[in-house]
Amino acid sequence: MVLGPTAALWPAAGVHSTTVTVDEHFGPASQAPYTAVTHDPAAVPVGARVVVTERRHEGGGTTVALRLEGVQKNRTFGAHVHSKPCGAKPADSGPHYQDVLDPKQPSTDPKYANPRNEVWLDLTTDEDGDGRSRAAQRWHFRYGEARSVVVHEHKTETEPGHAGMAGARLACVNVPFA
Repeated sequence: MVLGPTAALWPAAGVHSTTVTVDEHFGPASQAPYTAVTHDPAAVPVGARVVVTERRHEGGGTTVALRLEGVQKNRTFGAHVHSKPCGAKPADSGPHYQDVLDPKQPSTDPKYANPRNEVWLDLTTDEDGDGRSRAAQRWHFRYGEARSVVVHEHKTETEPGHAGMAGARLACVNVPFA
């Protein structure tokens, strides 16, 4: 299990939060619309399960959790919140959501493409093909600008000129982020 730095970002006792959860099974992108689509059934099989939970804390901050079940086992995947909904084509989900938008797209500048300005949910699956991750941010999503979570082919890169890149888009799940 890979966990992001969350301890300091959980709300204080008595602070209310809003929670959104999507619990779906991946369907083939060729038969859209689905809430969750796979573009690579070898890595993310039709029928594999995905759960995304967003908790928006009224006192400030957002936590996003990702759980995959029944995907390719013993593999590291990149995963990020994207700005557009899933579609029949991998690119339909648009770029990564960024709290502070990089004026140059696609964003590969570590000043913008980093785990503090984006939501990085990289994870490694176990021998059953199950994995979990969580990321916490000090900010909230802008309404209507964060629309999906995309599972990528490898861990997210951090080097300048490649920052934020995680390879091909293997699967996507639509999430109505608050």
